[in-house]
Amino acid sequence: MKTILPSHTSSLSRLNRMLAGKQYADSRFFILVDENTYNHCLVPLVSHVSHLQEAEFLEVPVGEDCKDLAIAQQLWETLLESGADRDTVLVNLGGGCVSDLGGFVAAGFKRGIGYINIPTTLIGMVDAAIGGKTAVNLGGSKNQVGFFHQPYITCIDPLFLDTLPDEELLGGVFEMLKTFLIGNPEQYQALGDMLLGGTLEVRADMIATCAEIKSAVVKADPKDQGIRHILNLGHTFGHAIESFSHHEGQQPLGHGMAVGVGLVCALYLSVKKLRLATEHLDRYRQVAAKLTQLPQYTLKDTEEILTYMRQDKKNAAGEIRCVLLQDIGAPVIDIAVDENEIRDSLLKIK
Repeated sequence: MKTILPSHTSSLSRLNRMLAGKQYADSRFFILVDENTYNHCLVPLVSHVSHLQEAEFLEVPVGEDCKDLAIAQQLWETLLESGADRDTVLVNLGGGCVSDLGGFVAAGFKRGIGYINIPTTLIGMVDAAIGGKTAVNLGGSKNQVGFFHQPYITCIDPLFLDTLPDEELLGGVFEMLKTFLIGNPEQYQALGDMLLGGTLEVRADMIATCAEIKSAVVKADPKDQGIRHILNLGHTFGHAIESFSHHEGQQPLGHGMAVGVGLVCALYLSVKKLRLATEHLDRYRQVAAKLTQLPQYTLKDTEEILTYMRQDKKNAAGEIRCVLLQDIGAPVIDIAVDENEIRDSLLKIK
């Protein structure tokens, strides 16, 4: 797996040079897009990457709706009808949903073809497009069916951030905060100071640092059997909150925003269970409240959120398990939390 990070030269230009290599001499390219990336990102991509100008494109719905087994089957059938073979390379141009689905399709087609991730969202650049986890949703729960299948290349170019609405940027900022919470206290402090000061500036060097942290963790634990669990800080809560937010009468939350809320719960339990300094919870709450309106849940809401948390993949021995923090930069994996502790944390978000 090769990750092309932002630098003084265009990431897309470096990708183009790589595609000119012998590895891709016999490759046929298909570009997977959703409606947004078709409209806003496809032309910039092929204008910078001449080796993709003859690629065929495949379009799927925007958002989590695309992460469906029926859509994966349609894509497999289209690839088959188009004569795709084992040398075919699928280029996933989009956010986390596109890279999740595209990686899943690549992993399953002909027992595995190559793919390239070109994330167009901040959350994709700092998290979702890196690491080789591919998945679709099942039964209303996120990422229940999937494969570990590493991309040939992940190409991160901040050029695409200009196409994003503010809410999408904020979702990515929450993932950046999560990454720095587990892996870089200095950058966590710097990003928090910037946000509390009212500046939403997504710096290329911070994007690169996030990508490097995640890449290092993935390299140490490619099959998610141990240390890679630290990347799930806030996610056990976040996935459940995201699913619940799409219930009738709730305000729908994207993945990054839901993780941002879930981090409040994780830090609250870190204070209670691992003696994390309360000042870290208070500061994070201030930062989160600066970025979004934190939800206020009822006891009935917590029961519905718990229903989703009981289905989390990291659960074991009948226990819900979370990543918590002893200190900034010191995560602890597989901490069992009981359901009353979960209810308490959800009720104390604000």
